Amino acid sequence: MIDLKKVGYTSFSGAGVANILMAGPGPASEFVGTHPGGSPSKSVWARQRMPLVDGVAIGGDHPKAVGIEANGITEMTLTLVHVRETQCGVHLVGKNREVIISNCHFFENPGIGIYYDNVALHQSNIVGCHISDNLLGGIVVRAGDVRNIHVTGCDLEDNMRPDAPPTANILIDCTDSRHGIGGIAVTGCTLQHNNHSPGSANIRILGRSKPGRGLDIVRGGNITITGNILSDVKVNVHLKGCRGVAMTGNTMWKGYEHNLLIEDCRNIVVGPNIFDHNPHYNYGNSLEANNSLVVRNSADCTLSGLHINTARRDPAGLLIENCRRMNITNCTILDTDNVGVMLKNVTDSRVPDCLIRDDRPEPNSTPLKVVGGKDNMIINNLFSSAPQIEKGTGHVEGNIHP
Repeated sequence: MIDLKKVGYTSFSGAGVANILMAGPGPASEFVGTHPGGSPSKSVWARQRMPLVDGVAIGGDHPKAVGIEANGITEMTLTLVHVRETQCGVHLVGKNREVIISNCHFFENPGIGIYYDNVALHQSNIVGCHISDNLLGGIVVRAGDVRNIHVTGCDLEDNMRPDAPPTANILIDCTDSRHGIGGIAVTGCTLQHNNHSPGSANIRILGRSKPGRGLDIVRGGNITITGNILSDVKVNVHLKGCRGVAMTGNTMWKGYEHNLLIEDCRNIVVGPNIFDHNPHYNYGNSLEANNSLVVRNSADCTLSGLHINTARRDPAGLLIENCRRMNITNCTILDTDNVGVMLKNVTDSRVPDCLIRDDRPEPNSTPLKVVGGKDNMIINNLFSSAPQIEKGTGHVEGNIHP
């Protein structure tokens, strides 16, 4: 244990050759400070700022071994660190601030790679890391008061197992948070594997919306997901109870249940993204991936410029269910099974300027189906066959089909 109040500024530097083996329970390196939350105090600046761990490898040789733990620390900086076979690679608890984890490897830990455990923590960056084969999740945030997590240029793979509880390569869970969690960016990362694990996801963000309490109390938001490559899980991106999420410029495929699942959300913007299945991936069980998109029990969302191709088996390539004030514009939905776009009990929404076609040799889909709902506008779309729109569900004009 490194008690910074007693020992002052402290750094570990191993030049890549130092190896620590934790043969007992708890953290190999436990940094403890007196950061009170908010801005650091003068006493923290005087003796405790910016502890470093650089060029060190940590291995676990005990079922409850942990790599590095931080509590009450400001400017914790981890670089060129390798942690393997511990219950948790990095464990953040209590109150911390301004954490940087860069160019590190967290591999084959039976628990979590990087764990924000009911922590009060504002400003943290995770950059250029490999986070793979951790049994209970790659980056996991649960409860606490967490703001401003930036995950950039990382590779997160296979951080789940079929015999473990459902988790994700990145899991943000604020359902038990008093304050909510927000200000999160996931950019320029590769996230993938594995589809064999029930409930697996690449990115799962769980806010605090409760069924029956309305959408105005949605917490968990101000989130950006952009420029990532996501594949080979049950659900590539799962948003539940979130508000204020922007998602654009991502490539997604092999979503075995869904490429995108949005539930109980508000003010979500999904811009141009690729949802496709490249024939290059026609091996193994990859043809079992449904690749559909579902938005359910949500409001005030914009879906624009989506490119959806080869969604299979599900009711629709894009299903919008029990929603209102949805703006679905300039989308391309091609060669999907059953229905291209389905609106089910949707009100006060628009579907203009979309291309929805099934040009396979034996097409078996309807481009657009509207069931229930009212006061919708469906105009100026190009369909490969006649849509199925229930009478009284909205204004229909200018659509072209054979």
